[in-house]
Amino acid sequence: MRKFVRAMKLALLSLIALLLVAMGAILGYRAYLQHLNARALAIDTPNGIDEAMYVKAGGIDQWIQIRGRDRGNPVLLCVHGGPGATWTPLTALFVSWEKDFTVVQWDQRGAGRTLEATGASVAGTMSIDRMTQDGIEVAEFVRSHLHKDRIFLLGHSWGSILGVRMAKLRPDLFYAYVGTGQVSDMQASQRMAYDHVLDKARAANDRSAIVALEKIGRPPYDSLDRIGVLFRWIGAYSAQADRQAQSTLVGRLVFTAPNFSLWDIYNRGRGFAQVPTLRLYQDMLSTDLSKLGPDFAIPVFFFEGMEDEVTPAALARAYFDAISAPRKEFVPFEGAGHFAAWTQPDKMLRELVARVRPLAPPSASVVPR
Repeated sequence: MRKFVRAMKLALLSLIALLLVAMGAILGYRAYLQHLNARALAIDTPNGIDEAMYVKAGGIDQWIQIRGRDRGNPVLLCVHGGPGATWTPLTALFVSWEKDFTVVQWDQRGAGRTLEATGASVAGTMSIDRMTQDGIEVAEFVRSHLHKDRIFLLGHSWGSILGVRMAKLRPDLFYAYVGTGQVSDMQASQRMAYDHVLDKARAANDRSAIVALEKIGRPPYDSLDRIGVLFRWIGAYSAQADRQAQSTLVGRLVFTAPNFSLWDIYNRGRGFAQVPTLRLYQDMLSTDLSKLGPDFAIPVFFFEGMEDEVTPAALARAYFDAISAPRKEFVPFEGAGHFAAWTQPDKMLRELVARVRPLAPPSASVVPR
């Protein structure tokens, strides 16, 4: 018996040793890839900019990243989705954008390194109104810090709710608004998504999906668990490009992002999956942006994945058609879903350069010091 116990202890110690060696090898390989990515992402142009810092917005420290190859370029402020799904570790996706824009990534209240600075207690302060004002304060800082007259604003998914509100409240800050994965009427979006996904599950005879979806019933929902079930199956039946991005591309980029620690990775996941409250999700999922009125004082562009199951392109198009703006364009992205900015970043850049960037007059792009 003693020999058996001794053998089991030795086997357990050997297994632990092997796991430690494997973990060390994985972390070492991660560090190597981070080093390579840092070199690939380095800004080496004479007039380039590569800054990251905390700024005060809404009374708390909020993290922003500013990158571009020419400070004279117009500025593009990206408002990420989620809530909580910061784009900061996905910088490699947007490196081509940095030739034509100074790209600003903002970790919103409850997300990424902003969450690291405040802790999860900030969840109680997260609301559409509060975070819209946060975004306005970030835009004001960026405009002043970079000595710009105005900047461009891009909102994705949840960020498109904040983006539309920012554009309506403070059009003086922006040359134009660009929405992608654009929210319109979220209750209609949920119902449409539920019906589409359940139809697909039945066509595939996917009993797990059918049972789960029929159990929670048609939206709206009164619990985070039911909301989570719906979005789980929307993800499972989303556009192929979206599934590939979510399963491999984003995970790889987050894992190997330079200057992005394991603690940062944990907080990115926590900010998306744990911090947002049921009240915030209910506010988001009951949003109908048409109730804000159709009039925009600045140009509006929708860059829409035509296979989007989260914010269906048909609903985004209906909202777009009702908008009144000095200029507006609806640009379809065929083969793309909700994450067209991730899966077709080069096409999005071409459209930004062709349609949006010319709205920033060179003579007005820099404000004298």
